[in-house]
Amino acid sequence: MSLRRRSMSADLAVTPIDTGFSLKDKIYVSLKEAITSMNIYADDAELRLDERRLSEQLSISRTPVREALARLEQEKLVQIVPRRGVYIVRKTKVEILEMLTVWAALESMSARLITLNATDDVIASLRSLLTSYSEGQVDDHIDEYSENNINFHQAILRMSGNQLICDTADNLFIHMRSIRVRTIGEEDRAQKSIVDHMQIVEAIESRDPDLAERLVREHTLNLAKHVDTHVTYLD
Repeated sequence: MSLRRRSMSADLAVTPIDTGFSLKDKIYVSLKEAITSMNIYADDAELRLDERRLSEQLSISRTPVREALARLEQEKLVQIVPRRGVYIVRKTKVEILEMLTVWAALESMSARLITLNATDDVIASLRSLLTSYSEGQVDDHIDEYSENNINFHQAILRMSGNQLICDTADNLFIHMRSIRVRTIGEEDRAQKSIVDHMQIVEAIESRDPDLAERLVREHTLNLAKHVDTHVTYLD
């Protein structure tokens, strides 16, 4: 089954900014959140950002928008091309595979830390994020499951209690989120993901750090194998 994709608007989904305290930070956060929420690897993704249009959407002048975009360029989320405009950055296939390797290391260590340090209540809350569908039904709810899938992986990072892991993963999140969204409907990955998530939660609930770490690492590395074998739109 081919993956159904949300239609992409030409306008970035930003909201007007309250011109009060920390205006520059608010603009930066608003733009970053809007970019992160996009599926930047969709075929119809609009990658060019219109500085003038953004200032109109945010109800502010263009100068602070330009400053926020420069900050996002330093983080390699956008590229400012003189006389052409600002573009959201997409990574090559090689770069995505490297990111997946790093993500696998970060998230698998997070799973280990949860088993060693998290309270029973925290671990119990992870089970509430599990999603199940009868055979074939997940394809009819692929967008919903895709979002649940993202939330599950974010929760594992957050529950680790290690802020540096979370901050490091945050720099990869826009690409990891988009690749997961783009690939979740390919090669029966959604149904396989449901099974993997259940096994991961059971290992964490059993407080088996070696098993939890291995399952989480293999889960992400299997995504890397899928990208390496089946994904051609990154070349």
